Amino acid sequence: MVWIAPGEKHWHGAAPTTAMTHIALGEALDGQGVEWMGKVSDEEYLAQSASVE
Repeated sequence: MVWIAPGEKHWHGAAPTTAMTHIALGEALDGQGVEWMGKVSDEEYLAQSASVE
């Protein structure tokens, strides 16, 4: 289990060779549940995942 504080930016995703399952339970803070950030391009994803492997 992972707990993320309200307002903390974070990312969900799997590695290129590893699957990921995401089940979320969320509360609304001041009436707002989620603030979506920008999408990650394939180039950004592959560059970041290469630095982790």
